[in-house]
Amino acid sequence: MDKELRDKVEGALETMRPFLAADGGDMELVNITDEMVVQLRLLGSCKTCNMSEMTLKAGVEEAVKRSVPQIKSVEALTT
Repeated sequence: MDKELRDKVEGALETMRPFLAADGGDMELVNITDEMVVQLRLLGSCKTCNMSEMTLKAGVEEAVKRSVPQIKSVEALTT
């Protein structure tokens, strides 16, 4: 994974972490695929929250795509 790309994505994720942490959650960047899909692992309360998919798409994905336009989508890994 390209270090500069990873650093940009991590920077975007950092802007979202305080919102997740307020509810006891967090996320970990696992991979950026060749197809420019960011793969995250949801941590803490985010793993079991029924709103996590909405938060992922409406919050995290938008923040990442705004900072790193070449990213196509963000998805949570279930394992």
